Amino acid sequence: STASSSQAQAQPDFDYLFKLLLIGDSGVGKSSLLLRFTSDSFEDLSPTIGVDFKVKMVNIAGKKLKLAVWDTAGQERFRTLTSSYYRGAQGIIMVYDVTRRETFTNLSDIWAKEIDLYSTNQDCIKMLVGNKVDKESERAVTKKEGIDFAREYGCLFLECSAKTKVNVEQCFEELVLKILDTPSLLADASSGAKKNIFKQKAPEADAAASGCC
Repeated sequence: STASSSQAQAQPDFDYLFKLLLIGDSGVGKSSLLLRFTSDSFEDLSPTIGVDFKVKMVNIAGKKLKLAVWDTAGQERFRTLTSSYYRGAQGIIMVYDVTRRETFTNLSDIWAKEIDLYSTNQDCIKMLVGNKVDKESERAVTKKEGIDFAREYGCLFLECSAKTKVNVEQCFEELVLKILDTPSLLADASSGAKKNIFKQKAPEADAAASGCC
């Protein structure tokens, strides 16, 4: 029976493992979005220190997916390991608070630049998410501004509320569907892929070394 159980362990119970990253200013609701998505609850959370991540299994488009969703600290003083957060991420969710305008302007001033600097997958899918639409009367960023930003930066876009659940699942689902539609991102994400970030060799170099002349 030990043989059969170890065999079962060797067979991953998912088709793909995706690393998704939540970024944005402190207080925009990144941790609340993560909590709502992974455990369907909402509470007022204190700022994240460093990095936290949760895993959720989902079935989307007929595929069994394991999502490792990383929640990063928005506060500058905790941002020392930044580049390692981004390594290997297939999807990045940029979150802002629709009631705080500076959290939106910081996306282009700080966060989009960081993605360009640190993201290791050039085809990485980006999603812009305006959170806290439950506070409509305090809105400081229009939906059209969000749409225009997403168009300029080549992102998907949704507005949501971690508090009321509106559009939270859709944010992750749309992002994942787009990743599933991007062949270059699937190669490293399949459950059989050997994941060793220290042993990556350029495929071109291997071909040249085998010498076909």
